[in-house]
Amino acid sequence: MSQEKNEKNELTTEDQQANDQTRKQKKEKKKWLKKPRRRIFPIGLRIVFVLLLFAASLMIGLMVGYGVLGDGDPADALKKETWQHIIDIVTKK
Repeated sequence: MSQEKNEKNELTTEDQQANDQTRKQKKEKKKWLKKPRRRIFPIGLRIVFVLLLFAASLMIGLMVGYGVLGDGDPADALKKETWQHIIDIVTKK
């Protein structure tokens, strides 16, 4: 009885190994058959897009902070004179 179990165990491990090999072969075959992925947005365009989003969010944040929280005119947040005044206050000229 124990010999029969050992034989069954050996067969199952051999079957598992053969099954694993066929799975690996199928995966490799799929890799070769798979078309290369074509990106809709190239990397350079993505970087430019992220930088533009960053700049837009920065300007919107400045306008909201200066206009809503600071009780000023939101358009003044983008003027050079406003920033020069802030720099003068910080450096105490």
